[in-house]
Amino acid sequence: MGKTGDVNDVERVSYSREGIVVPVHPGRLLKREMAARGLSTKALASALHVPAKRISAILKERRAISADTALRLGRYLGTGPEVWLGMQRDYDVAVVLRDHGAQIEADVKPAE
Repeated sequence: MGKTGDVNDVERVSYSREGIVVPVHPGRLLKREMAARGLSTKALASALHVPAKRISAILKERRAISADTALRLGRYLGTGPEVWLGMQRDYDVAVVLRDHGAQIEADVKPAE
């Protein structure tokens, strides 16, 4: 991402030994990017003009990346907001598929 790598090389899902897709939260990817740049939570929050609690919650995978945060991260890291929103969308869809995909497929029939 940005200076440290190509965002297209980032794995957005990982696989367990059983071959089950395990979604990767964008917070985990943000943590890697921060480490590569030597950024602390406080330093990134300050640069983005957001509360450190927001960044901390994302890093702990307890908070989603909002459009506001995506705009700020995209501007600061040089990735654009679409990268962060795309990662969040992919994560959200993967979680729902993992947890409820079979039931949704059984319940919802395609339109004719």
